[in-house]
Amino acid sequence: MELIRRYCDCFVCGNLNDYGLKVDFFYDKGIARAEYVAGEKFQGYKDLLHGGIISALLDEVMIKAVIARGILVVTAEIQVKFIKPVRIGEKLFLEGKITGEQKKIFTAEGTVSNSKGKIVAAGQGRFFKVTERMQNVLDESLE
Repeated sequence: MELIRRYCDCFVCGNLNDYGLKVDFFYDKGIARAEYVAGEKFQGYKDLLHGGIISALLDEVMIKAVIARGILVVTAEIQVKFIKPVRIGEKLFLEGKITGEQKKIFTAEGTVSNSKGKIVAAGQGRFFKVTERMQNVLDESLE
């Protein structure tokens, strides 16, 4: 598995963002993957992970599936289905893959599963390919 490039100040994957999630994403056989354990500062209700954090994780794992191919995209839209509540401290497994590609739009789907292999949230999205000029600018900020 290879580590997928990141912007070091990104909220989800940035390793220098003091307020971020600091998730490492890897790519293997067409699938972006990551593991994550949420701390208390990301709870919505007591001991439950905030749905916005779950949405951010799904957005990022789907984007990373495209970035792993060397193409930078931004989110056009995502849909998230919350299936089971997630407890703070529970280990989560993220997976994302590309499901379609047109000229400037990629579609992808992602899942968040718990340690028992049960899907706790699922998402799908559409992602716009950035312009070549923007790709060149953003490429310089990625590690």
